[in-house]
Amino acid sequence: MEYAKGRIGRVFTVRIDHGDDLILELIKLAELENIESAVFMLLGALKEAKLVTGPKENKIPPEPLWFSFGDAHEILGIGDIFLKDGKPKIHLHTCAGRGDNAKLGCLRGESEVFMVVEAFVFELEDISARRVADEEQGFAPVNFGRVSDQE
Repeated sequence: MEYAKGRIGRVFTVRIDHGDDLILELIKLAELENIESAVFMLLGALKEAKLVTGPKENKIPPEPLWFSFGDAHEILGIGDIFLKDGKPKIHLHTCAGRGDNAKLGCLRGESEVFMVVEAFVFELEDISARRVADEEQGFAPVNFGRVSDQE
């Protein structure tokens, strides 16, 4: 286990509108406001999206198991923002439901908003975390080394 201690800085309440791409809008917010570390939660609906709902097999690096939808689903999500290669990287897990069916997974790729998504972003201060690619594991975990070591 590794960790870093910090505190909550600025807090943003964000409305993302019908037709917008959820992940791109979160990246845009991070760039406009120079957010390097944050956690967020959100609620609303997506018209279409792709989720990774687990690995196809229990091996590393994992081969993703995909679920996609093209009709409106209600969503709840929690995620974080950390820099990867100097740019904001969104890591978002969400539950998407429609009728009696619900799926939970990591939202990746296009994510078109249906009606509205409301996001609540909590900036983290004094956290020098960055995402650093780990080819052996097949993803970019959060690294808590010194900032100068990570860029």
